[in-house]
Amino acid sequence: MAMKLDLEKIRPIVEKALEEDIGAGDITTALMIPSDMESQAVLLTREETIVCGLPVAEMVFKRVDPHLKIEFLVKEGERVRPDSDLMIVTGRVGSILTAERLALNFLQRLCGIASLTASYVQKVKLFGTQILDTRKTTPTLRILEKYAVRVGGGKNHRKGLDDAILIKDNHIAMMKKLGTVSLEAYVQKARQRHPRKWIEIEVADLSEIEGVLAAKPDLILLDNFSVEQLHLAVDKIGDKVVKEASGNVQLSNVDEIAATGVDRISIGRLTHSVRSMDLSLEFLENTHNEEH
Repeated sequence: MAMKLDLEKIRPIVEKALEEDIGAGDITTALMIPSDMESQAVLLTREETIVCGLPVAEMVFKRVDPHLKIEFLVKEGERVRPDSDLMIVTGRVGSILTAERLALNFLQRLCGIASLTASYVQKVKLFGTQILDTRKTTPTLRILEKYAVRVGGGKNHRKGLDDAILIKDNHIAMMKKLGTVSLEAYVQKARQRHPRKWIEIEVADLSEIEGVLAAKPDLILLDNFSVEQLHLAVDKIGDKVVKEASGNVQLSNVDEIAATGVDRISIGRLTHSVRSMDLSLEFLENTHNEEH
């Protein structure tokens, strides 16, 4: 599982999120909590989840107060039961309260993405089909959300528009309006200009497949095909190129789609419609004041 997370790229995201949340300061905590009051708090999950985002939560707490001590009680990518403790934070109560919401926000969303992805991966395990995300991510959070997909056992599609060449329906519509250049010519041009990038072409119905195959892309994207149409498309394409299905994919039908013989399935809902997991932070019974 490719679970590596570049923390240096995450740091600016955390900084911006803290700036948004704290502003000039946590005035409620400053009003009510003595600055020298210390305690321990535990982050826990109220439901079964794939754990994802522990390093990000740690970064939030440490950025608020470098003196906070963090202890992970589970591993990143581990599946845990409801009411499982994930991490313990020790130090100033004010710092813990100030960082609490943002740390939970990151954890809840990333756990949700990883858990949903894992559910899709499990449903297609029998067929060996890859589950991929899309670019339908939260602006500025793509690196984190695609990381969560990997933690859940999925694969990443394009990281951005500069990552690969994907000729979609609107590109083809504009090409037809130009009326001068064929798909084959565009693919040849792409290979010359970007020799290390893979090339994928989207098709909307069976009648387009033959023309796209003639252009010799690396992948064909079968968009919004019914299961019956996918069977026909897979038979028609054979092993000439990698076959990807997308559109209207749900947990209830992903196994049927995988059974058609497509190589991979890309799913926007992994990141754009995910439900955050139910996590919380609770203080333990060891609160004390440094002066006493």
